[in-house]
Amino acid sequence: MTGARPTGRDVARAAGVSQATVSLVFSDSEVTRARVSAPTRERVRAVAQELGYQPQAAGRQLRLGRTGLVHLAVPNILGPFFARVLDGAQGAATGLGVAVVVSSGWDGPTLARAHGDGRFDGLLLCSPDDSQLGGLPDSVPVVFLDAEPPTAPAPLRRTLELDVAGGMAAAVEHLRGLGHVRLGHLRSTDSAHTFRSRQAGFERAARGLEVRETGVSINGGLAAARTAGRELLDRPDRPSAVVCDDDVVAAGLYHAAAELGLRIPDDLSVVGIDNILAAALLAPGLTTVDLPGERLGGAGMELLAALIAGEAPAGPDEPLATTLVVRGSTRSVTRSAGTL
Repeated sequence: MTGARPTGRDVARAAGVSQATVSLVFSDSEVTRARVSAPTRERVRAVAQELGYQPQAAGRQLRLGRTGLVHLAVPNILGPFFARVLDGAQGAATGLGVAVVVSSGWDGPTLARAHGDGRFDGLLLCSPDDSQLGGLPDSVPVVFLDAEPPTAPAPLRRTLELDVAGGMAAAVEHLRGLGHVRLGHLRSTDSAHTFRSRQAGFERAARGLEVRETGVSINGGLAAARTAGRELLDRPDRPSAVVCDDDVVAAGLYHAAAELGLRIPDDLSVVGIDNILAAALLAPGLTTVDLPGERLGGAGMELLAALIAGEAPAGPDEPLATTLVVRGSTRSVTRSAGTL
């Protein structure tokens, strides 16, 4: 093979496996033999030989003096979506032979201090707000998850986005297709790129519709969402459908609707974003945009390992697709709803 030196990601793509599997195969440990079948190990090694791959995986780098710890920083460890991200990151980390340490709600200076003394090999920073983006040492490998792409490239900085704007557009178009022309939006007031993207996606998709918006703090949980939901619904021109900036907010709206004697979906259609486990447990089940948190965490961990090993391919990385999951909380507009 000519040109750039082949990487573990090249081997993974050609062999049809994950980069974590490639790292496991070349670690040649008991964990490898327990988790990767013999045919898969043989296929990966054959592909590596064909490509001329020389393993320089994160595990080898760690044995040369690194700590073997990576840091996953999330805004709120109680947020169900971040549990999905951690699950994906932890699964990939196990295959790579590293351990994940999780923190919640750390500001920029705290992150900078934690990464200034070499205790971590790298950082996964998920859904950061604006206060967290400055002060990190340039020498620390960082993968930003569900975050704004950098304006200028940096050797040890990468970003993995979710197509949240596209997901929001799918939610609005679903409601438009059901005949809803008066939409509500329970909009996050939190400072983070992911919510700015949701807002931009909503505004583009809702052009030509009547829109009623109420702000809500995501970190306020169910109580704040219920209060905002009542404010939005307890008005003479209430919407026939509401899009919520996450599923916990949607759950709060369910409570507000019940307190006002409104039935979902007969009187009110509701769409959320995240597709947390509780979305299917609500009655009726919540129509929501699935954000692939496990894929985000796993892909982010593999990319961070490649940064640590000096094997990361040139960017940019494509946003991860989102999918609308339709359940029982939405229905077509009927005159019996009394809102049009």
